[in-house]
Amino acid sequence: MKNLIPLFLICLIAISTSAIYGQNTKFTHQDTLRGTITQERIWWDLSYYHLNIKVNPSDSSLKGQNTVRYKVLSPFQRMQIDLQEPMQISKVSQDGKSLTFRRDGNAYFIDLTKKQIPGNYNEINIDFEGKPQVSKRPPWSGGLSWKRDANNHPLIVTTCQGDGASLWWPCKDHQYDEPDSTLITVTVPENLTDVSNGRLRNAISNPDLTKTFTWFVSSPINNYCINLNIADYVHFGEKYKGEKGMLDCDYYVLSYNLDKAKLQFKEVKRMLDALEYWFGPYPFYEDSYKLVEVPYPGMEHQSSVTYGNDYKNGYKQTDESNTGWGFKFDFIIVHESAHEWFGNSITSKDVADMWIHEAFGAYSESLFLNFHFGKQACSEYVIGTRAKIRNDRPIIGPYNVNTEGSHDMYYKGANMLHTLRQVVDDDEKFRSMMRGLSSTFYHQTVTSDQVEKYMSESTGKDLAAFFNQYLRDTRIPVLEYKLDKTQLSYHWNNCVDGFNMPLKIKVNDTTKWVNPSMDWKQLEVEAGSKFETDSNFYVDTKEISAK
Repeated sequence: MKNLIPLFLICLIAISTSAIYGQNTKFTHQDTLRGTITQERIWWDLSYYHLNIKVNPSDSSLKGQNTVRYKVLSPFQRMQIDLQEPMQISKVSQDGKSLTFRRDGNAYFIDLTKKQIPGNYNEINIDFEGKPQVSKRPPWSGGLSWKRDANNHPLIVTTCQGDGASLWWPCKDHQYDEPDSTLITVTVPENLTDVSNGRLRNAISNPDLTKTFTWFVSSPINNYCINLNIADYVHFGEKYKGEKGMLDCDYYVLSYNLDKAKLQFKEVKRMLDALEYWFGPYPFYEDSYKLVEVPYPGMEHQSSVTYGNDYKNGYKQTDESNTGWGFKFDFIIVHESAHEWFGNSITSKDVADMWIHEAFGAYSESLFLNFHFGKQACSEYVIGTRAKIRNDRPIIGPYNVNTEGSHDMYYKGANMLHTLRQVVDDDEKFRSMMRGLSSTFYHQTVTSDQVEKYMSESTGKDLAAFFNQYLRDTRIPVLEYKLDKTQLSYHWNNCVDGFNMPLKIKVNDTTKWVNPSMDWKQLEVEAGSKFETDSNFYVDTKEISAK
């Protein structure tokens, strides 16, 4: 195909990237197959999944079929589908004819006999089965969790962000491409309920003492967001009057937690009030909003947000900021729901750019406080989270090898956004920028470059060096200064070339803006003046002796 980078060259790029990223980072052929838009992926565009799956709790196995509908973009006869061991693809067919395939680790390469004509829509059927990997620490490790609730009923859930949806079902397991819609059919023992994404179309009892639940997602959805939550659930719900009309909010919880859920889930309205104000309308009115109880803290599964925060404020009864403000809201309801905007509606094409999900998700906690408790609460909270910043690796990771950047994408990312808010110096303009991100990239996969350029254009500021500093470098900018009688000298140090972020300072009791660069600048002050920088900027300061 034209305009494709050969796989061997991609491998060389991955090796050189690992040298830059860290001497101990080693990327494999499988990392490249998983993280690269290979020639077996790029020629077709996902249109639709129908995931039809039977879950057997008695032996922790899955069996099913995934129908993959796609549009041909350019002529090619081989398709890559991903499914991780120990799961197995048993058969692939197109138009009733069996197809041959070979396996290369976690990637299957399917040879298509039907001529693939650009513009045509085709589909294949993939039969699969096996006992998927069990998650050792959900949601941080991928796989299925086969648990029991307090009444000894099965409690089965999926978590697969990072490790990939191909842990348990065959798919095009790369974030750059999403189906336009998805049908999810799940068969479980008749005494259990499955809650997946989108809206419930039907629940049918079968003669073999099973029950089949069918859910339809009308919006684009990323693979890792598709989930199974199977338990002895009870349901209640409400309607939220939001910016796009009435939003159906449905809650599925274990029966013995119903009273606690009815009290704690009042937080949903407060969350939606705040996040619609800052980010714009909830992105999935057509598919509803759900909270589903699970045996792990929580996860942002699109229109099926999972919840395991003990029905209490804070995060597992802690405050991420150590300021007290973290106990004013339910961390999981706010943070994971914020991903409906940043993560689910707007998704990074490559996991290396996951800051697009997590920086906004983390800053949503502060913005929630801003909306309900004021600007000081917001500032105190986000500044308090700086204690969790490591500055160990860049926030943006290496591309094309399915590898995230530093964990700092959370609270360093949040403090970067908070710092940018100070630079913009106009909260309405800052809010307009965030709402503009939501509308401009609505239901799209994007790159960091796209988001950075949009934020520069919408604020009217050249933010290239700003983003290079906070996303691609581990150093904290240092404002070095000297006070010599009536002269204050200052400049930026410990920063990338061209870093020239304006800064708000206080001299004695007077607040003013300065425009430091890497060259020394001077400001006339009164003799004996006291000097400090605004703590809302994520920077360090260092006094240099004037002698």
